[in-house]
Amino acid sequence: MNSKLLMIQGTSSGAGKSIIVTALGRILTNKGFKVAPFKSQNMSSFIYKIKDSSKIIANAQAIQSLACKANPNPNMNPILLEPLGNNESKVYVNGDFFAKMKAQQYYTEFVLKTGFRVALTAFKELQKDYDIILIEGAGSPAEINIQKYDIANMLFASSVKSPVILVSDIERGGCFASILGTMMLLKPSHQKLVKGIMINKFRGDNKILMPAIKKIESKTKTPVLGIIPKIDHNIPQEDSLDGNDIPDRDVRYQFIDKERNGIKKIPYSNNHSIKGTSSNGVNRFASNQSILNKEIDKFADTIEPFINFDYIMDKIINK
Repeated sequence: MNSKLLMIQGTSSGAGKSIIVTALGRILTNKGFKVAPFKSQNMSSFIYKIKDSSKIIANAQAIQSLACKANPNPNMNPILLEPLGNNESKVYVNGDFFAKMKAQQYYTEFVLKTGFRVALTAFKELQKDYDIILIEGAGSPAEINIQKYDIANMLFASSVKSPVILVSDIERGGCFASILGTMMLLKPSHQKLVKGIMINKFRGDNKILMPAIKKIESKTKTPVLGIIPKIDHNIPQEDSLDGNDIPDRDVRYQFIDKERNGIKKIPYSNNHSIKGTSSNGVNRFASNQSILNKEIDKFADTIEPFINFDYIMDKIINK
């Protein structure tokens, strides 16, 4: 199948990449497309165990697959890093434990020699079955200290020839500087992959942004395709810098438990049994899958009018 591609990158961690991919997945699925999420490399302590298997992926990609009404698949997140502290992580490949690695070892010995090939192979497998692949980037593509190793952003987009939409969080401040700075720090060939910009988490009247948007569009030669309002929701966030939620350090596994038709925060144990749940309100969300589906529908329905979806379909995805 000749899948259409769209990659969502951010000017920073916590810009809203995951939730926008979730919403776009539901919107496109409701329009009749067969859609899958993909993130080549994710670092997360919140992990989803795939039903009837020992394989795991990041919780965010499991939620995105639910939004796309697709079965979670290791190909949706072929490389998962579970942070252990002290600059070390467990590395999972295609859903299985691979090795413990320090950051330096991961970059110099694994990511380009093995990881990139693994990610591309998994991506090609997804392309066989889906009309549209929504690719999520990681952090920022402008981290110049690791750009040559960054297989989750422009290296991957360039390799699979995916158009990119860049998302910036205006709630943090410095939104327009971060958009312009990100574009300036990208290689010219990577700048050309950026086909649109979205401004996320805005509070107020869009009209006050128009002078700044015109200036950004002029300087980047890239259209702003959405000003997405700040929306309260109960869809789980990534456990990096997203929202105000700080990960519960005692919770290492959190996943959608389809066998119990619910969503649980599950602390780590060898048999993944429930030993308790987080009590600090971290990553607050609905208590069962049907309610999570309703939350995804509500969020997707809310943001769709704020996105120039016709442009995205005609000028980016279908071009």
